[in-house]
Amino acid sequence: MAKLKSLLKIEGTLDGMTFYKKDGKYWVKTKGGIESGRLKNDPAFARTRENNAEFTEVAKANKFFRTAWATHRADVKDNSVTYRLTSALFKAIKQDVISARGERKIGIALETAGAKALLQGFNFNTQAALETVLDSDILIDDTTKEVSIVEVTPSLMLGKFQGATHCNISAFHANLNFTEAQKQIVRSNVVELAANDPMTNLSLVFTAPATGMGTEMIALKIVFLQEINGVKYSLNNGAFNVLQLIKVS
Repeated sequence: MAKLKSLLKIEGTLDGMTFYKKDGKYWVKTKGGIESGRLKNDPAFARTRENNAEFTEVAKANKFFRTAWATHRADVKDNSVTYRLTSALFKAIKQDVISARGERKIGIALETAGAKALLQGFNFNTQAALETVLDSDILIDDTTKEVSIVEVTPSLMLGKFQGATHCNISAFHANLNFTEAQKQIVRSNVVELAANDPMTNLSLVFTAPATGMGTEMIALKIVFLQEINGVKYSLNNGAFNVLQLIKVS
């Protein structure tokens, strides 16, 4: 790569050289890399083609997953979600022991217990992992999908974050079909707790569970609020809100 010092300022490719502008200066570099025809057909690059195909599959599954949960994670702030999910999906795709290398699919992989285990516990916000916020037993009804949280002490939960006076707790039941890119996510009732509320047992109930054929997921969400003059505001713009998968089956 070299800096272009001539008076002719151009951008683009000419005679195998690429001219471009960066940081207000013009630079030139020679064309490099592998020719596309060779990359697509040369047996020497078979493994590269296989890796590229599975990278594309993981990227597609990643986008589908994040888009499916987009509305529900809008107030849960964590810029590392894409990276962490990519890592989990790359591990999960290896659980597809049916397809040939380079043709493995996330949808097939998630039919296995091993791949599901890799997504169970996935946390949308590393600043507020569920286990560090909620010190209570969580029970799930296999039929109704009702989520029960035993002996919740609001003051202990809210005391972890300075300024929090209230929190909202809810659950989500999801069915994500990665093969067909179809999803359904339903939300339970929302329970609001105040810092001075006594210890209580919570029941998060779904009017009707999510339907469809795919990977079943149940997530728990906790939103922390600060009440000022009778108005409740999201604490720290959602930096400490929790959204975590508690069951993948």
